[in-house]
Parts: sequence; structure tokens; C-alpha cells
Amino acid sequence: MGAKPGQTKKRAGTRRLALLVFGAIFVLLFVGFAIAQGLTPAGVPSGDVAHISSVPAEDANVSEADLKRSMFQRQAASESKKKPKPGSKEYEELQTAVMTELVETVWLAAEAEELGVTVTEKQIENELANIKKQNFPTEKAFEEFLETAHYTPEEVNEKVELTILGNKVKEKVLAEVQPPTNAEIEAYYEAEKATQFTEKPTRDVRVIVNKDKGEVEKAKEALEADDSAASWKKVAAKYSSDPTTKTKGGLQKSIPEEILTGALKTAIYGSEEGELIGPTKFQGQYLLTEVVGLNPEKVKTLGEVRSQISSTLSSQKQEEYFTEFAEGYRSKWKARTVCASGFEVEACSNYPASAALAKAREPYKACFEANPKKPATECPAPVEQTKPALPGTVTPLKPAGEPFVQRPQPEAAKAAAAGAASEALEGAATEAAPETGE
Repeated sequence: MGAKPGQTKKRAGTRRLALLVFGAIFVLLFVGFAIAQGLTPAGVPSGDVAHISSVPAEDANVSEADLKRSMFQRQAASESKKKPKPGSKEYEELQTAVMTELVETVWLAAEAEELGVTVTEKQIENELANIKKQNFPTEKAFEEFLETAHYTPEEVNEKVELTILGNKVKEKVLAEVQPPTNAEIEAYYEAEKATQFTEKPTRDVRVIVNKDKGEVEKAKEALEADDSAASWKKVAAKYSSDPTTKTKGGLQKSIPEEILTGALKTAIYGSEEGELIGPTKFQGQYLLTEVVGLNPEKVKTLGEVRSQISSTLSSQKQEEYFTEFAEGYRSKWKARTVCASGFEVEACSNYPASAALAKAREPYKACFEANPKKPATECPAPVEQTKPALPGTVTPLKPAGEPFVQRPQPEAAKAAAAGAASEALEGAATEAAPETGE
């Protein structure tokens, strides 16, 4: 799978090295989910810290020497040059992190082999060149990094190979996801049509803004004599202090009712089209307004938003499918992994349940103490939150059923759309001048 001549003897060791280079820790693709049950894995040979069954013999064991070397490399590559002492909390954290990466590296390589995913030498070469280009200004800088972190070129190639494998495995898994059907797209559209795909009625308004009430009254007098677009252009340029609208004849288009408040809302949505309203005092300014256009509610057609809905549903399906895959992936490989005493991590099937519980409680220690020194600000729910499923989808083979679709937040989109429109009205009142008064 892309190994260079002379790498065969090193493959078993380097494949299990911690994935530190360039921050490409691909094992994050497979986040922790289920606790493995059932299988009883084989024992760990002497001199090794972990054994993974159902993989090629040369890859089945993680040696203590591999662990120590990987810990040394991680420490060398870190910003902290202080070496943690055995038995310290820092040492245990380092060992746990590296041990987990070594085990999960074997998992990924074995999963890729089961799926028939391979990597070519050319792909490794191209990816390494890309990594160098993005992270190292010169070839010398890259070589200095290898020397500082104590990585051999062969080890780096293996890490790059595993990074590519991780991406390819995910791509292959997601390729199995079926695109949303027409029925699913139509159902989503009908459910969201009244909110996400409906534009509320808006009004086009012309406005004069000035802190001086007398100036606004003069503008009104001029417009009462002639409120044509040409007249508005002259009057706004002369009397309005709002830089946003004064050069456009005071025109501000598509103002939705929900962004307005108080007297300004009454002036715009409580008046007839073509009616001059003002001076209206608002946020320390005086405004003269005239509604010049009524824009009715507009519902986007299914054809206009089909592509958007399809993309949304595809993303949801991929996330759900990959989550399900990751659950099975971790459960399967954890059941096949056993670790030596003193080296158990959560990736091991023999990781103590008591340790798992203690770790889960660690962020909330104060919640479980009678008189904590520092009271807890939040605690986990006493009962695990249920995930509602669509009626009729729960079966013995799929106990979780089909979850309800999490819909987007239409209020967020509405607020974003309203932002530009409100800028020239509510924002204009404070932008023109800070002081208030008659």
C-alpha cells in the first residue's frame, strides 16, 4: 500500500505510531460512541502493551517499545520541553493519548483492508508534497522538523499513508449513502414552506433623517408641494443627515415589519402608500417617511429551492450514516482489542468500567460531592436524554429507529436578511448624530 523498498520490516512498527505530524490526526474521524460487548479477545504477548485480533499477524501487537518511542516523539514535537515524570498526571495523560492513537492506527489500517481501500506510492508522494508546501517554507525546514521530532522519512510516509487511508475510508462509506428521494424533498419543502421558504411582506420607504426637527419640517413642506422621485432626490440630499440613503433620494427597499419598533414601526406600517409621515422622533433623531411600494408575501417554489433542500438532506443523511458506521466501527474493533495491565485505555475491551465512569464524571466532580470546595455550575442530567424516533420505524434490528429531522433555524435566516434593511432606518437614527433633543 505505497510502501517503499526497505519498509517491509518497519511497516508493523511505523503503522502503529502516533499520528502527530502536521496535525493530521485522522482517527478523529471515528469519534467514541458505543461500549463494546461480547467478544473475549486473546491475551497480550510478553513485551507488548496491546493485542488486536482479526488483523495480519505482523500488525496484531503494539509493543511497549513502540509506545515508548511514540511518547518520546510526541514529547519532542511538543512546545513543552519538560519531560513528564513516570507516575505523574502529565505522564499518564501522554501515555493514554499515545496508546489510544497506536491502537486506533491499527484499527484504521485493518478496516481499510477489509473495505478494499488502498493507497499508491504516487498518492503518498503527492500528499506529502502538499503537506510540505502548506507547513514548511523550505525542504531544510522539513528536515529540521524530522530531526527535532525524531521521525524517519519512512515513518513520515507511513503517517501520510494512514491519513490518506482515513479520508478514503470515509469517502467509501459515504458513497453508500443514497441521495434524497423526490418524496423526501417534497416533504421537507411542505414542512418548511411557511417559514424557511416564505418571504414576509415588506415595504419600500423613502426617509429623511435629521437631529434638527426644523430641518425635517422644511423637508416635509417641500415634499408636500412635490413628492416625486426627482424632488425626493433633491430634498434628501439637502436635508437628510443619513449617508446611507441621502444619495438615493432617501429610498430604502424591502423593509420587513418585524425589524421595526415603536414610533418608526407605526410610521411605516401604520400609514398608507404615498402618505408623508413626520417628523417622527426616534432614537434622538427626527424622521420623515413615505411608503412608496408594497411588496406582498412571496413563497419560493419547490423548483427554486430543490437544490438547496437536496443539499441539506444529503448532509443530514451522510452525518447520520457515518455516525452509525462509526458506532459499529468502534464497537467492533474495541471488542477485538485487549491491553496489558497498566496500559488499559478506553479503546481496550478490558478497560475497567469503574475507570470509564470516573472519567465521565471527572468534569462534574463537584456534582457528586457532599460539600465540594467549588460548587458545580452545571451537572449532567440524572436520566439520559431520549432521542425521539419516527413512529413505526423502531424494529428489533434498528432499535433507535429513524430520528426526527432536525430542521434549520428560520429565525437566524430571517435576522440576517433583516440586518441590511434595518441599517438605514434604526441604525441611521444613531449614526447621523449622537445627541438628542427637540
